[in-house]
Amino acid sequence: MNRESGKIPESGNEKETIFMTAKGKNKTFDTIITIFMCLLVVICLVPILNITAISFSSNNAILGKKVFLLPSGWNLASYNAVFHDRTMIRSMGFTIVLTAMFTALSMLMTILAAYPLSKKHLKGRTFFLFLIVFTMYFSGGMIPDYILMKNLNLLDSVWCLILPAMLSAYNMIILKTFFSNLPSSLEESAYLDGASHLVILIRIVLPLSTPVLATLSLFYAVWRWNAFNDALFYISSSELFPMQLKLYQLVFNNMALEISEQEGGGKSQLLSESLKAASIVFTTVPILLVYPWLQRYFISGIMIGAVKG
Repeated sequence: MNRESGKIPESGNEKETIFMTAKGKNKTFDTIITIFMCLLVVICLVPILNITAISFSSNNAILGKKVFLLPSGWNLASYNAVFHDRTMIRSMGFTIVLTAMFTALSMLMTILAAYPLSKKHLKGRTFFLFLIVFTMYFSGGMIPDYILMKNLNLLDSVWCLILPAMLSAYNMIILKTFFSNLPSSLEESAYLDGASHLVILIRIVLPLSTPVLATLSLFYAVWRWNAFNDALFYISSSELFPMQLKLYQLVFNNMALEISEQEGGGKSQLLSESLKAASIVFTTVPILLVYPWLQRYFISGIMIGAVKG
């Protein structure tokens, strides 16, 4: 057999050469991907390190623009101000409780919607899927949402921060796809043993879905932790301010502090910059601590849940 015929050469040396060439190309591609990912990691870490360094730096160092990735002139005054601010601590506690409630209720709604929709024999399945997917592309808008919350008497309550976003169509589709890919023989065996749909869901389906459940829980928790627009529109009581709204007010309302200390001039501005950085670190660290617990599930969960059945 020759090369002109288009067939694979039978010579052992030629096969080895082709194998080594392909292996070299794969190694080059892997090297490029590794370098690219390292650059992405650096791009993501630089802002975090810069904010952290500013929060620990002295006023003179910030004024002289000497702070980049490492603190210059250690100063803990900003953190003392943050930890002694009762409203900040209260907002942190409220945000933790709010995020936990939102994540638990959102996962419950997502599971209850995804499991029946994963069954092909469900009547009206296509219609219900269309209604849910429709919300991904079209929404009522800010003003209708506000009017709805007002008519439901949900303004200035914790429920206006939970109910509107309690079900994500995107997350529901991921979970539905995962449920659809589970072996049907497992459920059929449970049916033969007399198990109900609820028993199958709790004892068979959910234990097998731990990776995707952990991934979606992280999605919901991170979104709720970082969101502040809904609280800005719906909440007027300071006791219900989530952490991000508190940070928003601190960042954009620091002009009052600068005006009240005009004699300090630049010093007042530097204190506010350091305080902003310390507050950002204070609000970011708790959600970052959650990720290591879910890291082993995160990659496998998002990949398996994204497979189209």
